[in-house]
Amino acid sequence: MIRPGLCSVTLRRLDVDDVAERAASAGLKVIEWGADVHVRPGDDWGLGRAREAMARHDLVCGSYGSYFRATRGEIGHFTDIAATAQEIGAPRIRVWAGKSGSADVEPDEREQVVAGLREATDIAADHGIELALEFHGGTLTDTAESTIQLLDEVDRANLGTYWQPPQDLPDEPALAGLRLVLDHVRAVHVFSWWPANERRLLTARAPLWTEAFKILTELDRPLDALLEFVPGNDPELLSGEAQSLRELL
Repeated sequence: MIRPGLCSVTLRRLDVDDVAERAASAGLKVIEWGADVHVRPGDDWGLGRAREAMARHDLVCGSYGSYFRATRGEIGHFTDIAATAQEIGAPRIRVWAGKSGSADVEPDEREQVVAGLREATDIAADHGIELALEFHGGTLTDTAESTIQLLDEVDRANLGTYWQPPQDLPDEPALAGLRLVLDHVRAVHVFSWWPANERRLLTARAPLWTEAFKILTELDRPLDALLEFVPGNDPELLSGEAQSLRELL
């Protein structure tokens, strides 16, 4: 039920063809294409290359990794994002919840993010697509509790969340957060950073990921586990990391 995949930003320096070829060679099944380099919104040429590469290497697009943050003035660009996601075959768009942490955000900024996410989810629904929030520090989804609060405020059926281990959080509290948001999780970004943002091989936090995947199987529905980043951004590490991911799954 959990498909192993890759965020294309992991190999940001490589072109679309190379990303797809390396993902397939590593035994991965799905790709989250990043909107910053590989498939920009409205870029028909990049979109076509990504579709051809996926067909050639028997891959599917699990999601479109946008950098939409629902801040003031952004919503006018979201239709292009949704259209590109639809054309590439992505059932889901990753979005961000503002630019401020949940403890520091001003009330008017929070209102803007909530309104922006509501409008974006409605546009996505018109394209047959769901949204999922990046689970990340410095945003309104910096904790499991604040993520649940935001999902309740936006109140849209086609809005869920990603999950990843929060930086510098030990295994048990990280897993407790996963259990709290579990019903809303649409995909996970898989990496082993410890401490803080020091990038290590996936096996460095094997106990965390073993338990996380055990929890995620309780959902009994399809889910993507997407490798995100490798130590030193070294493309040669992808194959070993993909093998570790498959073994953990």
